[in-house]
Amino acid sequence: MKPKILFVDDDSSLLAAFQRNYRNRFSFDIALGGEEALRLLQSTGPYAVVLADMNMPGLSGIEVLERVRELSPGSVRMMLTGNADQQTAINAVNRGAVFRFLNKPCPPDILGSALEAALQEHQMRQLERELLEGTVSGSIKMLTEVLGMVAPDALGRGQRLRDSITRFARWLKVEPLWELEIAALLSPIGYAAVPPAILHKLAGDSDLTLGEAAIVRRVPQIGHNLLVDIPRLKTVATILLYQDQHFDGTGFPADGCQGAALPLGSRLIKILNDRLTLEADGVVKQAAFNAMRLRKGLYDPQLLEQSFACLSTFLVNAISAERKVLPLPLNKLQPGDIIVSDIRLSGGALLVGAGSRLTAMGIERIANFARLGEVQEPFFIQREET
Repeated sequence: MKPKILFVDDDSSLLAAFQRNYRNRFSFDIALGGEEALRLLQSTGPYAVVLADMNMPGLSGIEVLERVRELSPGSVRMMLTGNADQQTAINAVNRGAVFRFLNKPCPPDILGSALEAALQEHQMRQLERELLEGTVSGSIKMLTEVLGMVAPDALGRGQRLRDSITRFARWLKVEPLWELEIAALLSPIGYAAVPPAILHKLAGDSDLTLGEAAIVRRVPQIGHNLLVDIPRLKTVATILLYQDQHFDGTGFPADGCQGAALPLGSRLIKILNDRLTLEADGVVKQAAFNAMRLRKGLYDPQLLEQSFACLSTFLVNAISAERKVLPLPLNKLQPGDIIVSDIRLSGGALLVGAGSRLTAMGIERIANFARLGEVQEPFFIQREET
């Protein structure tokens, strides 16, 4: 479909001239005033380019483009004005993020060239956005697969934290949700750099040496370092860095950041992660709340209460009593399948924990151990569509 332009003006003669001059050159709609422009934006948008007159009754051009910026951030915004004072230009750029600022009257050839440039800008932004989104999603997928290969129990924990923070964040009505979900999912990614012997001790609740404990304490820093240079994930990296920092500023990294200055995502993950640990030990509901409330200075007290108001019994578990359990052979496993019973190696070591969602690489890993005779079929799983 040809990209469309929205031309907004309160002068019907100018709108008619726009139609005559450009009907064979561009695909466009016209709007008589700001209110009609916003109605068209919501009913027939989004538009590749929105061109608005500055001085209109009701909503001004700056107000229209400001709303366009909110409702359709991918639209390239342009402004026409007969009042080209400096403050008008500053307001247009700051509030409307205007791509091009044109004086009235604007000759048709100059305006046409400006619109062509705006359409090219829109196309370039789309390509950059698609490339960026592909890079981000690919990086997250790769990191998730690596974590599942190195520390499958940690991946399962991250998946459960993601599902729980999604419900909690929606309950709190906080945004952006995608950053919180990625931060929760990848919160254990630092364990990918922890030596297998230490991971084995952690899985078996064995005591760590001082040196081993120091390595584990740096898991948030390692996670931060892995993510900080990936486009659009700097905020997520910061959330990971402070996921073990206490509300009173102690904990890791203990740099003095405390209270509301700590990222919201870090405060949420700290609460949910510790709840998950208590839940694994059988401490749930009011007993878990009481235990955590006694840990003075560790948690945001308001968020702690809200977490038990939202998730009063258990954290979100992918395993559902309403779905049937399927005993499947290896060759029937699919990415996204939910493991109902732990998959363990012949020596008892955990390969994939119950409640984990299988990834493509996770299935490949199970297959490799199956070739060595280390795992037994069938595998008990659930599928969300069943």
